[in-house]
Amino acid sequence: MPYVDVILPLALDRLYTYSVSREQAGILRPGMRIAVPFKRSKLYTALVHSLHEEAPQGYEARPIDQVLDEEPLANEKHLTFWQWIASYYMCTLGDVMRTALPGAFMLQSETVILPAVKEIVDEQALTDNEFLIFEALQNNNALKVADIQRILERKTVLPVLQTMMSEGLIQMQEKIQERYRPKWIKYIRVIPDYQKDDGLASVLEQLSRAEKQKALLMHYFQLADGPNEWLSSTELLKSSGISAAVRNALVDKGIMEEKKVREDRLNTELHAELASEIDLNPQQSEALGATEKQLKEGQVVLLHGVTASGKTEIYVKLAQEALERGEQVLYMVPEIALTAQLITRLQKHFGESISVYHSRYSVHERVETWNNVLRESPKAGVILGTRSSLFLPFQKLGLIIVDEEHDPSYKQFDPAPRYHGRDAAVVLAKALQSQIVLGSATPSVTSFNNHISGKYGYAQIPDRYKEILMPEVHLVDLREQHRKKIIKGHFSLPLLEAIHETLTNEEQVILFQNRRGYSPIVECKTCGHIP
Repeated sequence: MPYVDVILPLALDRLYTYSVSREQAGILRPGMRIAVPFKRSKLYTALVHSLHEEAPQGYEARPIDQVLDEEPLANEKHLTFWQWIASYYMCTLGDVMRTALPGAFMLQSETVILPAVKEIVDEQALTDNEFLIFEALQNNNALKVADIQRILERKTVLPVLQTMMSEGLIQMQEKIQERYRPKWIKYIRVIPDYQKDDGLASVLEQLSRAEKQKALLMHYFQLADGPNEWLSSTELLKSSGISAAVRNALVDKGIMEEKKVREDRLNTELHAELASEIDLNPQQSEALGATEKQLKEGQVVLLHGVTASGKTEIYVKLAQEALERGEQVLYMVPEIALTAQLITRLQKHFGESISVYHSRYSVHERVETWNNVLRESPKAGVILGTRSSLFLPFQKLGLIIVDEEHDPSYKQFDPAPRYHGRDAAVVLAKALQSQIVLGSATPSVTSFNNHISGKYGYAQIPDRYKEILMPEVHLVDLREQHRKKIIKGHFSLPLLEAIHETLTNEEQVILFQNRRGYSPIVECKTCGHIP
């Protein structure tokens, strides 16, 4: 008999085994979702880990409830990556699954109360609460627990439900529902035969007493750019100020026709013209050449370029080369705010081939990005995302770019898995045989040490783009100014003068504090000693 080991989205330190039919075993593959009962009758979405013929030891395998997918959401290489995350960061595969998959993929069943099984019910013997539930079920095919709570105006309803179930008055079932819903847009047009002069004349005569229907018809012709054009039904009604009932009447009469089109929620529309070919300066060209050479040798490359040296242009060049090879690109940034800054800039180079993935997107948008990556959609050639984008189901990932690799925001703290996005990206690149570039103006000690020890390759851009000078830094001795009673607060005299000059020029000032909250050190104001 075939069995399947599954990952449950719970903090469990083991896989669980369920039985499947021969037919189900023939279609199941690792990475597919199935619904399984766990802890009495509760249904959970589980991910297939492996299939085999060995019965579990110590308990009898329960059959699965249903198969949820036609194709895997993640392949075996990604599941191996999950296993590494769980092992290295000391968490469970269930923790990794909850982080990796968009919430809409992890379905849980909901308890549904159905009408009585008994044909004859003695209503006089029912308590007040039981009668209210019984009466509600006569008018509804099924009720949720939340519905019962509203009807009884109380939170604790399970004792009543259990009593009714034991008496055969109701039955309770677990139902699992898909949370993701595709977005459908209604489009409408006038039937082509009625767009001709003869047909239009007969329709207008037919609608001589239906002024609103005639008005909607004429409004369609005002908006349509050409014959047989489909218009958004919602936009047509909104701009005309006419109700949906009028539209429905025209459809019922066969004058207009509707169709539904599935539409992507992800807005990849290009808002700027595509940029021309990037012109690299000699330092950038040298760094690009060194990076390409070391990537071909299979090395992780640390790109060390000072602020405003033009690292992004090198990333773009490398990404374009990967796209030309028919591969996917993951461009990682440490914070969500940086994706908004970069997306317009990158769209100028990649057009509509770029998508964004992070936790601020709605669950539906994340599912659509996931599916686009899984199916190698042209919209998912380049993914710009935060650390969670590592778990996307790339099929042909050719290049990973970790920008600002030193940033501590790549580290996940709560909840588990408490992984580091940069380090996990290096492991993922090795697992998928992808190239990887770590970029920073101030490389982390870890990455720089890996370069010195020969583990990482290295490329450098020592100067800013177009030889722009670095900002001048002034060190001011606050202790001396306090001693001479020049200042009393935290701002030095040169700083106050610079602020005044900037504001006089109608420019803005940003003041950075070294941290929020209390001071992390104790310092003597007289001599500057720090114990």
